[in-house]
Amino acid sequence: MLKKPIIGISSSVIVDEAGSFAGYKRAYVNKDYVDAVVRAGGVPLIIPFTTDKEVIVSQVQIIDGLILSGGHDVSPYNYGQEPNPKLGETFPERDTYDMLLLEESKKRNIPILGICRGSQIINVAAGGTLYQDLSYADFVKIKHDQVDNPTQATHFVDLEEGTFLKNILGKEYKVNSFHHQIIKDVAPEFKVVAKSSDGVIESIEKITEDSFIIGVQWHPEMLSLNCEKSQEIFNSFVRKVIEYKK
Repeated sequence: MLKKPIIGISSSVIVDEAGSFAGYKRAYVNKDYVDAVVRAGGVPLIIPFTTDKEVIVSQVQIIDGLILSGGHDVSPYNYGQEPNPKLGETFPERDTYDMLLLEESKKRNIPILGICRGSQIINVAAGGTLYQDLSYADFVKIKHDQVDNPTQATHFVDLEEGTFLKNILGKEYKVNSFHHQIIKDVAPEFKVVAKSSDGVIESIEKITEDSFIIGVQWHPEMLSLNCEKSQEIFNSFVRKVIEYKK
């Protein structure tokens, strides 16, 4: 039997707000990521948060593919800006962790999928920038930070021909949306593959002979249980991981 590919999922830190362990820190990731990888035929491995580079190098040696999960705002100091008034909560140490995971994964040429914050990290790490809040982009016309159930899609994205996601999702696809930061300047090595109707960048990719990196601004893991096309993003990603292992 073929060995299933190990898909590393970046984690964060959450602090218990009440109960016997109030103030206690826990490493975590939303279970949707784990379930989507299992359904796709991969072996999910939650990568514990650390800023120890030697440990991160060793962590990446274990995995065959990387998913950068969502979370805090990306610190603007990563792209040479001071904080704007509407910047949300940042976690600079996690920026360091995610960027080290990304750097080491690139060195190994393993496939990478960034989701929401993960997509922004991919862009910033490669030299791109962000709008620190939707309100700083005067072209934004639709609601990008929905209050609906996470499993409910609320706005459409248009996908470019000849791209990885277009082959899965079709020309137009309805997504969920939970973000207030968006990509501003796209990193030179990446191309935009999806936008919302108001022009917000919803997906970027870099696909070459020895590199497979996709970033999506929405949360397909939350849609994947009830949406076949969203699950297919993970299915196709895991297949790509297997292909790159050969």
